[in-house]
Amino acid sequence: MLNREKQIEQSYVLAKERYASLGVDVQKALNIVSELSVSLHCWQGDDVGGFENAGGELGGGLAVTGNYPGKARTPDELRGDLEKALSLIPGKHCLNLHAFYAETNGKRVDRNELAPEHFRNWIDWAKANGLGMDFNPTFFAHPKASDGFTLSHRSSEIRQFWVEHGIACRRIGAAMGRELGKPCITNVWVPDGYKDTPVDRKAPRERLAESLDAIFAEAIDPAHNRDAVEAKLFGIGSESYVAGSHEFYLGYAVKNRKMICLDAGHFHPTETIADKISSALLWLDEILLHVSRGVRWDSDHVVTYTDELQAIAQEIVRGGYLNRVHVGLDFFDASINRIAAWVIGTRNMIKAMLIASLEPIETLRCVENEADYTRRLVMLEELKTMPFGAVWDFHCLKSGVPVGETWLDDVRRYEKEVLFNR
Repeated sequence: MLNREKQIEQSYVLAKERYASLGVDVQKALNIVSELSVSLHCWQGDDVGGFENAGGELGGGLAVTGNYPGKARTPDELRGDLEKALSLIPGKHCLNLHAFYAETNGKRVDRNELAPEHFRNWIDWAKANGLGMDFNPTFFAHPKASDGFTLSHRSSEIRQFWVEHGIACRRIGAAMGRELGKPCITNVWVPDGYKDTPVDRKAPRERLAESLDAIFAEAIDPAHNRDAVEAKLFGIGSESYVAGSHEFYLGYAVKNRKMICLDAGHFHPTETIADKISSALLWLDEILLHVSRGVRWDSDHVVTYTDELQAIAQEIVRGGYLNRVHVGLDFFDASINRIAAWVIGTRNMIKAMLIASLEPIETLRCVENEADYTRRLVMLEELKTMPFGAVWDFHCLKSGVPVGETWLDDVRRYEKEVLFNR
């Protein structure tokens, strides 16, 4: 082990010298990723099941495929799995929780009646582990969402129920932020839409805007809770029309000074959210990202080190947006070990941010401003073979987490001792 650590440190020294020859401060890059807080989505651990109605229909255009053994069945099991995943990921991060993961002690508490007390165990757990929390109202998997509409529903009674749910969730988010000392981002996404071509596209959007206004009417200290709204291109059962389109929410966010959440899987397959970041931040103070990987459709695959992920990280770093972009993950895969999915996706997100931070950004910008596009292309291509892997290994070593694929050994042990016994 000592020999391996020595090899990692020696490789790091050589890599550091290579980057220094390009004018890159490697320690500065390491400081950037050390401070990065990624919001891990709880729903990867139990296939978006929640604890409100075990075995109920998911709905909302969502589908989880696979039957890998070991799915978390209780809040304690889910928290234990999260702890294992976090122990294999460098840095300190956040937990992103959905409302239907409430713990109500066996009592029937409908979603418009949820309160901070129903998330007491989650808050205490996050506090004990030094984590922040983000939160999401759950506008799906409920009888009042069975026809695919919630905040834009034509029934005022159903709309009011979901408005009350949204209000309750903002108050819960504020309680999380207040107790944990870090603002909670409460993100609103609704599945509302039509399977086939609608005649009236306007009315549902008018109703959605009115409902959002009602949810956000209460002023909440942004030191405790910050609001985000999330668009989607289409979903299962809403292939032809989604009320909360990107254009709708971008306009709403700009007008009402809310964050817009850009989900990598919620756009046309040829679109990338990387190109949207600088445009949105011209008009908004902050934005939220849900980093995912769509395959042919919004299938929320585990985040891998793709060109799109690299572009997202580069845009954040090159634009100087580190304090204005909040990074969360959103995927769910039940065909592989669920803890491994968390670790793969989160480590890739951090790795992408590290590699982006190892660019000689000022030199590249200067070359571009001189219209020397030949040199710009040459430099960008040469950067692809720089020894960033040695810097990543060193970062993992110094963060006290496994280097390389060795983290899978820990997951396999946990799988054998815990997951396969469920």
